[in-house]
Parts: sequence; structure tokens; C-alpha cells
Amino acid sequence: MFGLLDQLRKVKSPAKIGIVGIGSIGRGMVLQSSLTPGIECSAIADINLKRAIEVAKQFNYNYKVVDNLSELNDTIRKGQLAVCEDGNLIAGSEQINVFIESTSSIIGGGLFGDRALDHNQHLIMMNYEADLMYGSYLMSKARRNNLVYTVCDGDQPAVIKRIIEEVEFMGFKTVMAGNMKGFLDRYVTPLSIKEEAEKRDLDPKMCASYSDGSKLCIEMAVMANGIGGYTATPGMFGPKMSSIHEIFNHFDFHKIWNGKEPIVDFVLGAKPSGGVFVIGYTDHPYQKSTLNWLPPDMGPGPFYLFYRPYHLCHFEFAATVAEVVLNNRGVLKPDYGFKTNVYAYAKKDLKKGETLDGLGGYGCYGLIENCSENKLKAGLPICLAENVSLKRDIPRDGKIFLEDIEYDATSDGFALFAKSLQAQTGN
Repeated sequence: MFGLLDQLRKVKSPAKIGIVGIGSIGRGMVLQSSLTPGIECSAIADINLKRAIEVAKQFNYNYKVVDNLSELNDTIRKGQLAVCEDGNLIAGSEQINVFIESTSSIIGGGLFGDRALDHNQHLIMMNYEADLMYGSYLMSKARRNNLVYTVCDGDQPAVIKRIIEEVEFMGFKTVMAGNMKGFLDRYVTPLSIKEEAEKRDLDPKMCASYSDGSKLCIEMAVMANGIGGYTATPGMFGPKMSSIHEIFNHFDFHKIWNGKEPIVDFVLGAKPSGGVFVIGYTDHPYQKSTLNWLPPDMGPGPFYLFYRPYHLCHFEFAATVAEVVLNNRGVLKPDYGFKTNVYAYAKKDLKKGETLDGLGGYGCYGLIENCSENKLKAGLPICLAENVSLKRDIPRDGKIFLEDIEYDATSDGFALFAKSLQAQTGN
């Protein structure tokens, strides 16, 4: 990221970005784009049009509400912020340089991204579920169109990737890419988490996906697929500890690391909360002796702890835009295809004929697993576990397989997933 700000200050024409999905992160990106030189928020969309209008007003944008593509393009040409309800308008605009997908819709996120790439827009995903399921396809399409596809700075995977780049620049091997989680309850439901969700101004179902670990597993699967990593056990270990510096008491890296690919995992309850970490390896005697006296305590060697005590969500997103438009570079993308995915497990005893309600719902939670271990019998990805009905009873904590559900393989979600599976093999 070195020098990006200086480069942005020198650009003759700012990069025009369009943001679809104006939740808390989308709202922050609208503001942040007005604070960063060389970037201009030109269009925003949300299915709740009133919310998008309120954001435009809140941050004192000169805006116009539009409902067709011609009007949207004309508004952007005049230097105004185009505000609309339909993200397809932004995805279809030749005036937009960079499309940012920030909705909570998994299938919709994939479809918006697909359309944006058809209209010569670089694609940045702040929608990790859509990236996990459809990223391989979208990335391959972006490359064919000489465009950039990437996830976004600010959330844990991209922040971890930045640390990995620094660690490997110094000559360490990456052993573990890690997240620091504060709370985990596999069986939480939108109803049981409702009060906490309302305190945080979050949708209860979304909040449940955070608390039951599904969202964490999705983020770490995105991480693994971007760095060629794996999980050492289904769902990851996630040991509980009070401080990240206790990590060497909970992981025996000599035993669990294969010496080549990085592991993805997490710790639970450790301070600093909201942080991320990387374990690096070096067996060089001089490096080890130096690290023994350099503060702070990084570990006993040959494994060493590198961590960052925070991730800053929308505050950091502009760095991704800058990398894309200035250096034609993505921060993190599924270069290794489906090394991992997140599969559905029953939150309760489920009955034949029952309809699943997806991520953060009442029916199932998700666990990250290595795809190589699921080839004989395909699991049901948690991101596709919505509005599908069960062919058999599933006991609580039982894994749900594709063969256990009734589904339409030609529906948008499954069809786009099939394209992603084909893209990773080059077919």
C-alpha cells in the first residue's frame, strides 16, 4: 500500500465507484470515498431506497434519485450522485469504473457482479458469501475481460492477507492465518439473538450468522481459497484463551502444520478483541537469535506470532480501490479455487419435508471443511441452504448433503455455483 495516497493525489480524473448495498458498511464507504482523494462515489443503490436517500443527505451529497439507466448515466456525467433502488442500473453503467458489491444477498451479489463485469467495471466484493460461492467464476470472467476482481480491505481476510504479505516479504513461511472471535454459540437463532441484534442495529438473522460461527467459517474459507490454505479440522479448532500471546499453549504447530500450505483457524475470547493474526516460521539460526531479544514476545521459535489488534471495515476500503485502479491488482481473490467450502449442519433435529432457511436461520449452521475431503459425497454449502426442502430426517449436528435436499439445479444460485466449480478447473 506504500505510496498509494501520493498516487491518488496525482490522478487527473478520479475513479468513479458505484456501491450496491447501503447497510452500515456501505454507508461508511459512501462517506470514506468523499474523504479519500482520487476516488468519487458516483452511484449508490439499495432495495430500501429511503435508506440510500438518507445516506446521500447525511453526507451532504448533491444527489438525484433515478430509475433508469439513461438517467443514471446523465446524472453521473453532471457530477451528481445517482441514487436508485435497483443495483442492476449501476452494474449496467459504462460511467462506473469500479463496482462494489456490499449487499447481504448471496445470489444477488453474484448476479450483480456478473453484470458489472459485462459492462467493463472492476469488481470489489464486500460480500464474502457471494465471493465464496461465485468468486472463481467472477475472477475468471474478470481476467478474460482484462478487469480486476478482489475482495475488499477492512474485513478480516484482506487484513490478514496484508500481514501475510509483510511476513513473507521478511522471509517467513506462513503457517497459520487466524481470526480472533469473541463469542460462539452454534445453536443461536434469530429469536434468541434478537435483543442483542437490535442493540447493534443489525438484522437478527445476520447477527445469528455471526454468533453461530457460519460467517467466521465463510471468511476463513475465502482466506484459504485465496492463499492455498486448508483447515486442520472441520470447523477449525478455535481454542479459548484470554490473550493472543497464549496461542503457543493451544496449538502444537509441529504436529498440525504440513510444512507447506498455511492453516486457517481462529481463537476465541482472546484480547485484543477484533484482531487478526498470522503465525510465521523461520528456522534460520541468526533470525531466531535476533527474535529472542526483539520486543515484543513473538513466540519461542521457530514459530512466531504477528498480529494486528483491529480491522477497520469501511475506513480501509479505499486502499482496495486504489490498488485496483492504480496497480491493476487485487488484494485477495480465489486464486486456488475451492480449497475449502462451508457446509450445512443441523442446528436442531430436522424433519423430512422441512424447508431450510439459510445462513443465520433456525435450521442450520456452517462449518469450514477441505473440499478434497468432500469429493465422494458432496455436502450442501451453507450459502445454498435456503428455500430447499429435506428428503430425510437430519439429527442435530448432522451434516446435510446435496443428496439430502430437493433443489432446482437450474436456479440462479445453483447454476452460478456450477459455473464457479467449472471455472476453478479451467473448463
